[in-house]
Formats: sequence, C-alpha cells, structure tokens
Amino acid sequence: MSLNLDGAVMRVSATAQNGIVDSATRLHLVQKGARVLGRYGGGSVSRGFLVGELDGASLRFRYTQSESSGEIHGGSSVCEVTRRPDGGLRFLEHFRWRTREGSGTNVFESE
Repeated sequence: MSLNLDGAVMRVSATAQNGIVDSATRLHLVQKGARVLGRYGGGSVSRGFLVGELDGASLRFRYTQSESSGEIHGGSSVCEVTRRPDGGLRFLEHFRWRTREGSGTNVFESE
C-alpha cells in the first residue's frame, strides 16, 4: 500500500485510559519522502510535535508535547496506518511514554 500523509488532518476517535489526547485534539501532518512531521493540539495538549518515518503501512515516530498543566512530556509511537472503507485514513497508535510511566493505544481518523 502506497500512502501519502501530506496534508492529512487527523482527529482522535478513541484514547487510552492514560492518554492525554482526546476528541478535541487535531493532528496536522506534512510528509517529505518517507519523513513525516506533525503538529497537534487541542484538549489537554497545548502544543505537540512529532517526527517520524513511514515504512509501508507503519509510521514510527517520537513526540513531545506541552500540556495545559504546564508540564512537558514525550515518548515514542508505532502506528498501523490503514484506509477506511470510505477512503479515509485510520491510525492505530501504540505509544509508550518516556517521561512518565505507561503505554497504551489511541485511534486517529482523518477528517
């Protein structure tokens, strides 16, 4: 599957119990070759950034975010990228915090 994430805007449709993103969070992506950059915010996230690489249908990245609490946290993720029946994108994100305890799974859907 050949994917182009450039210009995609993603929303959170499901979040892990220990996740910070929520339905108010929007992720904006830019892709240059296999490199993927993203910025996100909304809900408990004031501002977040990710940098990663797309390999087939797998997106691996590191993220860092400033939260409404004033704390800064980050971690790493691996996403399974699929197409929905309507042609939209779905990310099944498996994340692991590096600055706090825990890991989990979030689901992002293209708008």
